[in-house]
Amino acid sequence: MTRLTMTFAALAAVASGAAMLPTPASAQAGQTRVTIFGNDPCPRDAICIRAPESQRYRLPKSQQLQGTRQENQSWARQSQALTNVGATGVGSCSGVGPGGSTGCLIKEINQSRNEARERAAEDQPPQ
Repeated sequence: MTRLTMTFAALAAVASGAAMLPTPASAQAGQTRVTIFGNDPCPRDAICIRAPESQRYRLPKSQQLQGTRQENQSWARQSQALTNVGATGVGSCSGVGPGGSTGCLIKEINQSRNEARERAAEDQPPQ
C-alpha cells in the first residue's frame, strides 16, 4: 500500500511540474494560424499571416505544374501520332498507292497551325 501511495505522489509531482512549463503562443487561448490576403480583417482569436492579394487563388507549390509543355502533354495527345502509322492510300502522306502524297500538304498545314497555337499560348502571361 505504501508503494502505491509513493507512486501516486511521484506522478502528482511530475504532473504539477509539467503544468508550470511555458506553452507556445499558438497553443494559448485556442489561437489558430490563419492566412489572410490583401486588406482582409484578421479575426481576434487568431494569429494572422498576411499574403498579397495576387496569391489568393494560386495553387500551392506542391500542386503546380512542373516541367515543359511537352512533358505535360496527355498520353492521348502523345499517342495521336501513332494512329496513322502504316496508313497508305489517298490522304496518307506516304509514297505507296495512288494519291498517297496528297496527305503530306494537309499534314504540314495542320502541324504549322498547331505550332502557332502553342506559341501563342506560351507567349500569354498567366492570369
